[in-house]
Amino acid sequence: MTHHPGPALARRAADHPFVFARAFNTFDPAVLDRLYEPDAGFVPVPGRLVTGAERFRANDDFLRLRVPIEVSPRHTYVVGDLALLIVDFVIAGTAAHGGEVRIEGTATDVARRGADGYWRYAIDNPFGAAHPPEPAPTAPGPR
Repeated sequence: MTHHPGPALARRAADHPFVFARAFNTFDPAVLDRLYEPDAGFVPVPGRLVTGAERFRANDDFLRLRVPIEVSPRHTYVVGDLALLIVDFVIAGTAAHGGEVRIEGTATDVARRGADGYWRYAIDNPFGAAHPPEPAPTAPGPR
């Protein structure tokens, strides 16, 4: 059995979000991870940046839902080998656990063109400028 390497990487920064969607929709975390630089950061919830194995696990948590992503790029700004990608996305449907899921946002991502000419995420921030979740209220302690 051979492992499918996933979609070809993007040669143009503007194509990177579409390549990401194709890789995401394989639901294979190894395929998706090819779209990141080795030390890239991922923001699974606003205010929390993860890297390395923790980034891989956080992406896998989204993929385990088995709900495809749709992307709608708004803007791509390229300066040299860096790109700022502003991308609306929606993950909506019936998840593998049987419940309905709807996750949406406007990503503010940074991609870098590698020496090989392909674009990869340096920072994947799917929820853009969203505020971190409010902490759960705690019961007042004894006085």
